[in-house]
Amino acid sequence: MNRRALLKGAATLPLLATASMGQSSPTTPFPAKRIKPARLTAGDTVGLIAPASGLKPESFDQAVQKIESLGFKTKVGKYARGLHGVFSGTDAERAHDLHWAFADAEVRAVWCIRGGDGAPRILPTVDFDLIRKNPKIFVGYSDITALHTAIHQNCGLVTFHGPVGISGFSDYAKQHVLNVLMNPTAPYKIEISEGNRAKTSEFFRTEVITAGKARGPLIGGNLSLLTALAGTPWALTQMKGKILFLEDIDEQPYRVDRMLTQLRQSIDMRSLAAVALGVFDGCKATEQKPSPPLIEVVKDRLGDLGIPVIYGLSFGHIRDQFTLPIGIEAELDTSTAILTLLETGVT
Repeated sequence: MNRRALLKGAATLPLLATASMGQSSPTTPFPAKRIKPARLTAGDTVGLIAPASGLKPESFDQAVQKIESLGFKTKVGKYARGLHGVFSGTDAERAHDLHWAFADAEVRAVWCIRGGDGAPRILPTVDFDLIRKNPKIFVGYSDITALHTAIHQNCGLVTFHGPVGISGFSDYAKQHVLNVLMNPTAPYKIEISEGNRAKTSEFFRTEVITAGKARGPLIGGNLSLLTALAGTPWALTQMKGKILFLEDIDEQPYRVDRMLTQLRQSIDMRSLAAVALGVFDGCKATEQKPSPPLIEVVKDRLGDLGIPVIYGLSFGHIRDQFTLPIGIEAELDTSTAILTLLETGVT
């Protein structure tokens, strides 16, 4: 993910929202009514879109096959197979496919084919009223965080931070995404993947920053995207009592420090119920830019909040990742490193 280009582009969002004719800005900052989408069943049709970066034809075909192997039929957005620089299409084309997927009555869920770059660029044109009137499962992660945050906060819709079409879909990832979307139960305990426990990399090592147990609605996603949204109409808001989950990949520790600092200064992190960090794989210093190890940065930036904080849960840019329903009540217990979903994310 080209983080610097992303942050630069996101900084122009407020200007775009007011200067562009026909573009919308959020009309309902945080609706009181939360909306749960209907669960999926075998054979349902899933709409595949690429609201950020695109894929080469062979990679796209493989991603379609992965979603279909889960037991679903697929319909592909008109522009999803496109390539437009680092994006799958123009901003208008990518927004078109998002709206098509929510409006098409045959489509039961909207699944992003990949993350990458570009999702924040289409936020000024998102029709939140359309989405609110046609609530559906919406799945993705990484750059898709921008859409998760904007859609949930402006529509009340529970969306799902989970694997994209090009993800590995390990047995662990497949089990959790299907359980959450098709066979939901509550409470639903999610433990760290045994495969992740077995890895020797320091980035997969679970560490309690501040011990404790807390409950609250889930919110969060990719750290780079959440900080890129700060100061825009789609930034995180009303965070009191929530469990914030964060993940990222290949960012040097000094940049993670900068982003966590920006987040601290843009939202009241002390009012959160807890912070759950995924696996920040590859976030290491270089010889050209030495800095403390990632875990030391995390301790320094989050260890004084006075709330439970844990690093190394099984979500993020990793093969064994679980699916997080944004907006539902959950419980985090640092003593067991278990996140428990206290309610289902679908009806």
